[in-house]
Amino acid sequence: MRALSIASVALCVVACTSARATAPASEPATAPRYLALGDSFTIGTGSTPEQSYPARLTALSSCTVELRNVGVNGYTTEDVIEEELPELARFAPTFVSLAIGANDIVQGHTPEEYREHVRHIVAAVKASGAKRIVSLPQPDWSLSPAARSFGEAPAIHARIVEANAILRDETLAVGGSFADLFPLMEAQAHAGMIAGDGLHPSAAAYAAWATELARQGVSPCG
Repeated sequence: MRALSIASVALCVVACTSARATAPASEPATAPRYLALGDSFTIGTGSTPEQSYPARLTALSSCTVELRNVGVNGYTTEDVIEEELPELARFAPTFVSLAIGANDIVQGHTPEEYREHVRHIVAAVKASGAKRIVSLPQPDWSLSPAARSFGEAPAIHARIVEANAILRDETLAVGGSFADLFPLMEAQAHAGMIAGDGLHPSAAAYAAWATELARQGVSPCG
């Protein structure tokens, strides 16, 4: 009887050990996927894509991040909808940033049209399953030398402020967050932190955006 008990225990030890050994290992966690949507201020026009704020923010992150920056110089909200939103299905991002609106102003889109397009964009991001969406204001480009061809600085500034408020409200409405960099951006404009093209921020300005985003706790890592 004792021999049988010992044999049973031995059999159990062998069986249990075998079960643990053959249990499938847990899948390694995949890196966060960061999709940056927007226009020239997203792709880093005036500098290089490597010096854009999404690239800088990725470099400051505490984890390995897969970045896909699809921003294009000159794009409006309509272009984001038509050309950039399909990346949601292709890339399946976990983190999305959105900075768009300057070209809507330049092309004469009304605030109502802009709101409708932004609402469409943030709703699509929300529906994609991305864990987080963060929107950024457009900088104060009203003081740049090239802005003079688009109207008077006070009028442009007012439109920028209005568009930023729309972007903020629509992003918050879907549970996203708005990183208010506009005080920093205004200070940069007054300090002349403008690229050689006379319109876009300098590389140092883009770097400061990323640093401030990180300070505010904005990170693709969660």
